[in-house]
Amino acid sequence: MEKVFLELGGNQGDRWQLLADAIKLIGDRVGTIVGQSSVYETPPWGFESRDFFLNQVIQVITPLEPVALIQELQLIERSLGRVREAQQYASRSMDIDLLFYGNRVLQTDNLQVPHPRLHLRNFVLLPLCEIDPDFVHPVLKKNIAELLAACSDESKCLKFSKD
Repeated sequence: MEKVFLELGGNQGDRWQLLADAIKLIGDRVGTIVGQSSVYETPPWGFESRDFFLNQVIQVITPLEPVALIQELQLIERSLGRVREAQQYASRSMDIDLLFYGNRVLQTDNLQVPHPRLHLRNFVLLPLCEIDPDFVHPVLKKNIAELLAACSDESKCLKFSKD
């Protein structure tokens, strides 16, 4: 069993319901959810769109090894309407990123852990800091609070409530 951090986000469809559905499916098919951040509304990162994202970070205890975990997360994305575009950054119903898999460092053609750009993104660091500000990035050797303080991303991340 391993503790992993996942970032969930989407800017198409019923964003709030899609987050709730993703969390339920992750709990049913991936492992036990042991932490959840607030939900944040954020502008697109890396591309232009009028549709803002809802983002959230969760912590899960999973028996799945990294490759099996990624495969299951991609199945969940597809079940929630995700269509992968040719371009890397595009609007989507649901994106689930594996941020950390315990303290493991992995690099294959299809998987890089820790996520290679997490330290550049407020919409990842802010909710991650809510859950575990003292978690140390195994490559950068800084904790999440330090990474957030040093992040140059100035995009706004506003707590979101469905009400």
